[in-house]
Amino acid sequence: MTAIHRPADSHTRPQAPRTRVAVISFHTSPLAELGGADAGGMNVYVRELSQELARRGYDIDVYTRRASDEAPEVQPFGPNVRVVHVEAGPLHTTKPCLPEHLEEFEAGMLAFIAREGLTYDLVASHYWMSGVVGRRLAERWRVPHVAMFHTLGEVKNRARSTERETPARIGAERAIAVAADAIVVASEHERDLLAQLYEADPSKVAVVPCGVDLDLFTPIEKEVARHRLGLKDGDRIILFVGRIEPLKGIDVLISAAARLHENENFRVLIVGGDESAEAQLAELRAQAERLDVDHHITFAGAVPHGELPLYYNAADVCVVPSFYESFGMVALESMACGTPVVASRVGGLASTVLDGQTGYLVSWRQAEPFAERVGYLLENDELRASFGRAAREAVERYRWPNVAGAVSDLYQSLLARKQA
Repeated sequence: MTAIHRPADSHTRPQAPRTRVAVISFHTSPLAELGGADAGGMNVYVRELSQELARRGYDIDVYTRRASDEAPEVQPFGPNVRVVHVEAGPLHTTKPCLPEHLEEFEAGMLAFIAREGLTYDLVASHYWMSGVVGRRLAERWRVPHVAMFHTLGEVKNRARSTERETPARIGAERAIAVAADAIVVASEHERDLLAQLYEADPSKVAVVPCGVDLDLFTPIEKEVARHRLGLKDGDRIILFVGRIEPLKGIDVLISAAARLHENENFRVLIVGGDESAEAQLAELRAQAERLDVDHHITFAGAVPHGELPLYYNAADVCVVPSFYESFGMVALESMACGTPVVASRVGGLASTVLDGQTGYLVSWRQAEPFAERVGYLLENDELRASFGRAAREAVERYRWPNVAGAVSDLYQSLLARKQA
């Protein structure tokens, strides 16, 4: 039977003696600035879950590749939780080249662990490259390995024809899925895909929805948020938040904006992107100019995580036109701020956004249906407010302590099985 772990109701249950977990997040640090090439929902997930597990009695070391001269070897980011930066390849290298440095990363981890005299009870890996290292170390130490993929190469290839994830990645994902003691997924949809495409044993797959910080992402007065961001009160604000890459479907949003020409007082605010995304940003700007909507669109760049609630609260609607999302944390953050979402009916978004209650799901990743739903919400203040209230209520179950409770239950069951 499939092991579905629902978020627990409390984070105050007594814990066994502290459990030490080696968390591997090879290609991106949980402390990286969001909106960059490889910094998004996964970074938030690793950071928030690690901190919450530490509060529950775990000692958490997050191992990541050093990508900056300024990064210290060890960087605490809460009681009993720290990042360890490991030398592995050049500081500045492209993501396709990173797998070449996995063995170097593993050797660096082992050297640090030996020097510090550490042992671990469990290994948790995030993304396929981390899973390659996590699988080897768990076998070496004879401890459980819990994998979380966040995205799957085979699914990306099927979601968008121009996406070409390598056979090496897909083969590695399959090996990890078969060998892992448990796999955490954010939705039933992803659990089913792992079984269908990767031959994963459904009984080892735990469905644990992602979380959201409801103290940070909370409704505030729209006028206050807009004033702090320097936005006009009279504009209708359509918001996008995320990495600037083709899979996010930003071109669909810009084409949808061109179909909102009857409403001249709208603005599309695109949050995300750094210098690594300049080529993609140039294409999007050129598209906006061709469609004569460039005067409606603002590229805000990456913003600190703590400022995102201002953008969500300033917006009238948040659009998530992705071709694939394993969960879709942006939708959750927007809903937590009381802002309705128009999203693609893909992956975890199909269960996060309640169609017709907290926003709309669009089955076709084409501009016209997105424009229709966005335009309808912009024209209906009462409906927008109703969706916003329902959205905030719907996300209450996604609090991080609940998510950490479910993950902790999974860890403890694996450790108890190992002892037995």
